[in-house]
Amino acid sequence: MDRFQLMNVFVGVAEEQGFAAAARRLRMSPPAVTRAIATLEKRLGVQLLHRTTRHVRTTEAGKRYLEDARRILAEADAADEAAAGINTQPRGRVSVTAPVLFGRMYVMPGIIEYLTRYPGTEVAAVFLDRVVNLLEEGFDVGIRIGELPDSNLHAVRVGSVRVVLCASNEYLERGNIPRTPRDLLKHSLIASRAGGDSFDWRFEGRLLRTQPRLSVTTNDAAIEAALRGFGITRLLSYQVAPLVQAGDLKLLLEKYEPPPLPIHIVHQEGRHASAKIRTFVDLMIQRLRKDLALVK
Repeated sequence: MDRFQLMNVFVGVAEEQGFAAAARRLRMSPPAVTRAIATLEKRLGVQLLHRTTRHVRTTEAGKRYLEDARRILAEADAADEAAAGINTQPRGRVSVTAPVLFGRMYVMPGIIEYLTRYPGTEVAAVFLDRVVNLLEEGFDVGIRIGELPDSNLHAVRVGSVRVVLCASNEYLERGNIPRTPRDLLKHSLIASRAGGDSFDWRFEGRLLRTQPRLSVTTNDAAIEAALRGFGITRLLSYQVAPLVQAGDLKLLLEKYEPPPLPIHIVHQEGRHASAKIRTFVDLMIQRLRKDLALVK
């Protein structure tokens, strides 16, 4: 194998954290992948991977080499695309991350459209309710909800969402409807810990320390409990928009809501953003900006 092929195999093993998984991704045999890594480490004179019976992890030298290898391969792809012309169809693998419910509701339909439109592409989607470091974890594109820290990533704002309180009509018919945030302390509350949210709920710049009767680790579970009439929950507006529209859940205390949270698509900018990434980002921008549930 030439140097670029060896780099590509190493990136595959490092990102998949396994030789068998990398072999499937690269459409190679596991022995061929193993030989390629051995050849690369021998050529460099340094160990790039820690191997155990369960895990494969990059060494410190491997982490540095992984970052450089990704950059070099991206630049090579960009050079190929520039030489072939702007009409070249996107090809290759795009890795995407987004929050769990947002990924299922909004990103997955866009991924399916992208794959259908461009047969030469592949997408690896990871939906997590935590902030993912795109560069360290090897993602090409991320969807972020909330204010962005300073970084060298390119960010495109596509909308915003609200932090809302909601409950079912069944629950509200059994007790008084809260009129102020402090009234919530008299109610059965459901708290989702997805994304590391605390039990301190913010209203107009003030914190209300709540005592939830039920705390769960996923937003889906909080929604289910609210639908079953257990109590009031606090979520993002997009997560319950279809249920509110259908009348299954009712929004509460809307005038006390904190400012909306922005939604951004983030990705590597400049010539490192290859045609496959630019095309995916453009498609998602168009889809998200026209969705009425993502308030501008």
